[in-house]
Amino acid sequence: MRVLIVEDDDAIAAPLAKGLAREGLVVERVETGNDALRRAAGPEPFDVVLLDLGLPDRDGFEVCRELRAHSDVPIIVVSARADEVDRVIGLELGADDYIVKPFGLRELVARIRAVVRRRGTRADAASGEPRGLETEVGALTVDRRTRRVRVDDADVALTPKEFDLLAFLAEDPGAVFGRQQVLEEVWDPHWYGPTKTLDVHVASLRKKLGDPRWIETVRGVGFRLRVPSDAGRR
Repeated sequence: MRVLIVEDDDAIAAPLAKGLAREGLVVERVETGNDALRRAAGPEPFDVVLLDLGLPDRDGFEVCRELRAHSDVPIIVVSARADEVDRVIGLELGADDYIVKPFGLRELVARIRAVVRRRGTRADAASGEPRGLETEVGALTVDRRTRRVRVDDADVALTPKEFDLLAFLAEDPGAVFGRQQVLEEVWDPHWYGPTKTLDVHVASLRKKLGDPRWIETVRGVGFRLRVPSDAGRR
């Protein structure tokens, strides 16, 4: 995954680039809005742009608007401006997400992966491309194109939100997803409400899948999808 960092502060950009590189991302950094627009229009596309607002040559909101006018690359605004009005302006100008400095690297990486996933899902839907939309995890099959779930070839009836939750966990079976990450991805990118709704949906999914071990609780972290050790096709 290729990431373009648009940040003029070396004290922020240097450790951020190193941290993202340790996560396996390919990072390039520019310091001005003009350079960001030039690089984003280059022959090698980026998977996501991390955009600071306080740039030396032009306002980051203007850069965001121009990027979105010419490209569908996911944009995450990374700024010290914490006011709600700035968040709203950024999102209305086309940013996919907005994160306030200081922030944790793990949270940023999770947000990067989330916006890239969402943009990729929309692109698949627009093109009608069905490949990669069906996931098999042991006896469990999740088909995103038809929104159909089967266990041992038997259909499982889920509510829309239950399906979204299961499909999200099935994107990386065995991986642990934090509670806040799940809420932001499945419910709302800026979820600030109670987390009880997540527990309710997980409990319902466990019941409908016929074995609570399909969704494992990782204490203090979140959940992961796993194949029950003795699960097999009947």
